[in-house]
Amino acid sequence: MSDGQPRIVVFSSLFPSEVAPTAGVFIRERMFRVAKHLPMVVVAPQAWSPFDWVIRFLRKGYRVQAPGYEVMDGVPVHRPLVLSVPGVFKRWDGWLMARGCRGLMRRLQAEFRPDMIDAHFLYPDGYAASLLAKELGLPLTITIRGSKDEWLIGTDREPMLRAAMMAATRLIAVSQALKNNVAIKLGVDEAKVTVIGNGVDLAKFHPVDKFEARKRLGIAPDARVLIGVGNLIPTKGFHRIIPLLPALRLEHPALVYLIVGDSATHSNMRQTLEALAREHGVEDMVRFCGRQPHDELKWYYGAADLFAQATEFEGWSNVFLEAMGCGLPVITTRVGGNAEVVAEAAVGELVDYWDPAAFGEAISRALSRAWDREAIIAYARSNTWDHKIDRLVALLSDLARK
Repeated sequence: MSDGQPRIVVFSSLFPSEVAPTAGVFIRERMFRVAKHLPMVVVAPQAWSPFDWVIRFLRKGYRVQAPGYEVMDGVPVHRPLVLSVPGVFKRWDGWLMARGCRGLMRRLQAEFRPDMIDAHFLYPDGYAASLLAKELGLPLTITIRGSKDEWLIGTDREPMLRAAMMAATRLIAVSQALKNNVAIKLGVDEAKVTVIGNGVDLAKFHPVDKFEARKRLGIAPDARVLIGVGNLIPTKGFHRIIPLLPALRLEHPALVYLIVGDSATHSNMRQTLEALAREHGVEDMVRFCGRQPHDELKWYYGAADLFAQATEFEGWSNVFLEAMGCGLPVITTRVGGNAEVVAEAAVGELVDYWDPAAFGEAISRALSRAWDREAIIAYARSNTWDHKIDRLVALLSDLARK
């Protein structure tokens, strides 16, 4: 470390680009704040295979390639192509990712002179990074980020999860639940894992005038508005809330449900959710708002009265804090790290997974309750990025010096 500051290569295939501007935005938000303190380069591998063009006939946006290199907020971002064959060959993704990034990582070692690799998600990224770190003789941190890591327990990729964690110099979990349910469950010494949750940017997520927000979105001033934000995938639970709407409408006739989000690379439930709304006779209540830029989300939160998300898995849900920053209470399930985010009765309520009657009752209570919005905003203020980044910078700096 010639200048006294550790140089870090952030290694994550999930990272925003012009073709996927919201992919991995939580990683960018976290690590670009670290980049204000420590020199950083991002390596964001892009999966490809010779068969992708065939799949794009059925799924138009499948593996659309982003620029191979760009500078974002002063941070160089490299996006090397790595072979990833769909189907049964997915178990080779980690090894192929390491092989595809080897040349770039050797060049960065010569030109950037990194002191460590900081990877995100255990597989394939963390496993690939563990192979590269060993080859380059660099310390390695891996952040366990969410259900993507937990789902692979019990699959043929579990041995690679273990190998990645054992090879890492240090593990970071975004919630205590992930530390327990992934690292400790798979035999990692708990002293090796540090919990540092995500934060919220209150410059982006703050209260706006509700009348103006509803005017922008064409929502009646006297409506009662629920909102959910996320990818349209089964684990986010939009399909669990729609069947609850007929009963809720009996108590709240002017109820509107905003679904803000779009497809993920592996799933798109839009048509299924639309059909479900028709089946339950609530298509007039459900509004599909599509994916929205972060700078626009405050208007959607601001038009709502309550954030409700019936998630099946969750590591650390950033949208809960975003909603709270805008003054919204949160109703969600007691799974994963949700209890660590919705940690006080003053900011929301947790319901056991999956009890539809209890969840519907919780929504109804919340819509009828007079919430202390200032208390909710103050809770979000206590969870800003400033409270997290100092710990993360100190941890990375300490590891790089050893």
